[in-house]
Amino acid sequence: MGTGETVQVAAGGTPAGLAGQSAGLAGQSVYLDYNATTPVDPRVLEIMLPYLDTHFGNPSSAHSFGLKPHAALARARAQVAALIGAAPAEILFTGSGSEADATAIRGVATAAIRSGVGRPHVIAQATEHPAVLAACDYVRDHHGAEVTVLGVDARGLVDPRDLAAALRPETVLVSIMLANNETGVLQPIAELAGITRGHGALFHTDAAQAVGKIPVNVTELGVDLLTLVGHKFYAPKGVGALYVREGVALEALIGGGGQEQGRRAGTENVPYAVALGAAAELAAADLAAGSADRLAELRDRLQRELQMRLPGRAHANGSGAPRLPQTLNISIDGTLGHAVLSACPNLAASTGSACHAGTHRPSPVLAAMGVDEERGLAAVRLTLGPWSTEADVLTAAKAIIEAAG
Repeated sequence: MGTGETVQVAAGGTPAGLAGQSAGLAGQSVYLDYNATTPVDPRVLEIMLPYLDTHFGNPSSAHSFGLKPHAALARARAQVAALIGAAPAEILFTGSGSEADATAIRGVATAAIRSGVGRPHVIAQATEHPAVLAACDYVRDHHGAEVTVLGVDARGLVDPRDLAAALRPETVLVSIMLANNETGVLQPIAELAGITRGHGALFHTDAAQAVGKIPVNVTELGVDLLTLVGHKFYAPKGVGALYVREGVALEALIGGGGQEQGRRAGTENVPYAVALGAAAELAAADLAAGSADRLAELRDRLQRELQMRLPGRAHANGSGAPRLPQTLNISIDGTLGHAVLSACPNLAASTGSACHAGTHRPSPVLAAMGVDEERGLAAVRLTLGPWSTEADVLTAAKAIIEAAG
């Protein structure tokens, strides 16, 4: 399939040519860890491969070897922009979602300092991805910024009133994620961004888990910066993008050449940018075909099975808030999440706890939501993707129920 061909998606949101799924999924295990990473869609792989060998030229080269890479890079930028309702010139390619987050937060803070803001103020919230919190720590430790971290309620949601109260004259940026990677909880970004913009500050959202899974439009959200990452929607690991609204002042993290409009030096990773663009086009078509509804039905079936077979013991974390359609974070009373998954060798999923030196601790996300330690340690995260089936859901439920005892 060439880069100019129309994407084909089957009815119901399942990718056309399902038999051509990633070879890595062809086995006995049920893969329910799509929030951790997704396999590369075979159609994406097909499109990117020529840019690893045949069209290997530097996209900045003026000779014939650079023409196709240059055109492919421009097309990929337009494809990514189209997925989120942006202009192509507002898309900055990065090497990861973490880099995009750091570019947004550190870039805005340092630009503000250069413009005369003595001690910028940045606001984030407690259940952010570690990449966002680390970037906030960096601007505090290295640039003297003040950082406010907002709490969340039992559903994992930020109260817009808390954000309004935290804003100061020196606030330059608010960064609040669109979808939580552990619970799938969706923050009220449009409302939060409206409050922020009304105050005169910029708003960034880490949408790495949301883009490709639900419709995302930067204009409707009212955001100034938005992070997305390829390996969350069927492109390879090692490529992401940052939407930067036209006119936003952003200091580059990497200096050197003039690539990416001077905002990120280094020869562009054309094959991976091409893959990201192809994945973006496929995601748009898949969403239009109803993929979110299909996955929500499977997610709800999985939740019902666990709660029916384990009456009174299975508790969905974040279920009182809007969630990603394919994410289920669930705690089963009387269990430890890591022990449950260890007893399910043919199920690939994640726990709701972190292991440090052999000691398991509850997820900071669940702790911030007020989930007690026992329930936090019992949590497992089950996330579905386009190749997930009803049979996968029933197999996973059966295995978890047996492991829970």
